[in-house]
Amino acid sequence: MSLSVRSAAVASVGSLLAVSLLSACAAASDGTISTSPASSSGTTSSATASPLTPSSSAPPTALASFYDQQLLWEGCGGDFECSNLSVPLAYDDPGKASITLKLIRLASQGDNVLGSLVVNPGGPGGSGIDYARAARAVTTDAMRDHYDIVGFDPRGVGTSNPIHCLDDAQTDEYIAADASPDNAAETADLERLSVQLGAACVAKSPTLVPNIGTRDAARDMDILRAALGDDKLNYLGKSYGTYLGATYAEEFPANVGRMLLDGAVDPSLNSTELAKGQAAGFELALKRFVQKCPDLPNCPLSHDPAVAITEVQNFLRKVDAQPLTTSQGRPLTEALAVLGIIGSLYDNDYGWPTLADGLSAAFKGDGSRLLEIGDYFTDLDSSGHYTTNGNDAIYAVNCWDKPATPGLAETQALAKQWAVEYPTFGTYLAWGNLPCATWPGHSTVAPHKVVADGSPTILVIGTTNDPATPVEWAKSLASQLSHGLYMEWQGDGHTAYMRGSTCIDDKVDAFFIDGVEPAAGTVCPAP
Repeated sequence: MSLSVRSAAVASVGSLLAVSLLSACAAASDGTISTSPASSSGTTSSATASPLTPSSSAPPTALASFYDQQLLWEGCGGDFECSNLSVPLAYDDPGKASITLKLIRLASQGDNVLGSLVVNPGGPGGSGIDYARAARAVTTDAMRDHYDIVGFDPRGVGTSNPIHCLDDAQTDEYIAADASPDNAAETADLERLSVQLGAACVAKSPTLVPNIGTRDAARDMDILRAALGDDKLNYLGKSYGTYLGATYAEEFPANVGRMLLDGAVDPSLNSTELAKGQAAGFELALKRFVQKCPDLPNCPLSHDPAVAITEVQNFLRKVDAQPLTTSQGRPLTEALAVLGIIGSLYDNDYGWPTLADGLSAAFKGDGSRLLEIGDYFTDLDSSGHYTTNGNDAIYAVNCWDKPATPGLAETQALAKQWAVEYPTFGTYLAWGNLPCATWPGHSTVAPHKVVADGSPTILVIGTTNDPATPVEWAKSLASQLSHGLYMEWQGDGHTAYMRGSTCIDDKVDAFFIDGVEPAAGTVCPAP
């Protein structure tokens, strides 16, 4: 979960940092919108149809054609199958137009299949198709024996009618823009870029801007549940995926099956509160990193953690004044350096050693490695093209979902305050919210506690030192839910399941496979 486009893809791939992703389904979305709902998807005669079973609650008559559709699955590489799902563009007028969501499935080869497990890695903007393609790395063998692993790109994301806003050059400019504007010219430039982002979304994707929110995506998931033939939705969501899952539980509590919300977002917080929480989380993660850095190869930092923090902060100030040269031909600005650091803090096993290498080179005047890290997280390839729309989608969803954020004057005041409270990342996170102040429209649903009365037990996991979704958020969500069950991992990095804790993995598997709930307040130690 992130609220800054300059760190957008960090959230989207945070759970996949150690995973080498395969390509998505061969059939890419053409971005078109159908003017009438489709009753089925796919056309090949070799495809197999998913059987339908009665849903837990009858859908509205106006949505019957969507709920009644059958999925036609086609092979799309290895033992994966892909399909299309038709959903309404606007739920308040479902007959006017429809859009197509892209799906992928890894069918279980086990003898006792319990149904489908729908997965979402976060973002918003993360590809559920890519995540499901990595199923063997992000779920256990036991889980795949009992569930078909199903991923989908949410509306406006990836291959599902992707929203488009900035072109490559404009995205470059925004991501590299001054992360801590300290004069009138820099402030005006950042304000211009922030306004440009929302205006570009309206210009290029006018129908999607008011129809890309999380509540619509949650309604899409109930149509997906029915099309999969599942009476209940079994769901594994990480990071922003927990907000999507909690929203689904609120909308369709009777349709919830076994649900895990890992690295939870607190739905009762507004955008400013979320950004402030992340500022605190990344400051904590940096402290944890500098404590371990001397044990890593090529660490350039002092063995004294307090001194090491100061060294990182001084480095960022120097880069702000004079960007570093790189082998890529683009300068490493302060914003890009912060992006490289924040992205690496998501994962202690792989990200921390990478950060030590990047800082070592940067301290010697070469910003290439840190820039490479940032390029990876923003999906920028060697030709200068952004290969996904994650940098657009994260703002399009987040800004729509929440009320308008503080304007320029209030943002300046917040940045000054947070620079004191969170001296490394506070300013960056404060300014990252500015586009949502002038976003062209917002949901009428304000942030609130999610109760989901009528749902079964929902398992919520927090990680003690999570930088992106602070552990307090998971505790809060679990307490809000009428049947929330909290469990904690005393680890570092973002999320917990399949990140090295046998304790977490075994208890999650027992919950999904056997319906065995962990004891309330279970705490799993770091490995």
